[in-house]
Amino acid sequence: MKPTHIEHIGIAVTNLEEATKYYEEVLGLECYAVEEVADQKVKTAFFMVGETKIELLESTSADGPIGKFIEKKGAGIHHIAFAMDNVTDALKEAGEKGVRLIDKTPRSGAEGLKIGFLHPKSTLGVLTEFCGKK
Repeated sequence: MKPTHIEHIGIAVTNLEEATKYYEEVLGLECYAVEEVADQKVKTAFFMVGETKIELLESTSADGPIGKFIEKKGAGIHHIAFAMDNVTDALKEAGEKGVRLIDKTPRSGAEGLKIGFLHPKSTLGVLTEFCGKK
């Protein structure tokens, strides 16, 4: 298991429209996609910075993962995502190495990617996502 690159950095926001405006008007980035992932109760907006994406995450429900995160910690960096050649194999290997998994098998995420999360209690306090096409 070895990440190929940082796929994206996820940032929890309270208002996707206002946050998008900041990234476009202040930083000069262009939002290239907005998508709702209903089963995760989140709406996302994506920006490219070099070869890395910034993913803004707005909760569509107070009881969703982003809603709970913002209630507990406030808006800000939520997770880092590493691109993996095979998410299934990467999750299995991480589990075999004693890492606590949030997802034992990949699920569907934004942009049609397969995703799986590692618990921050096993990753030095950083919510870590593996993502890829398989």
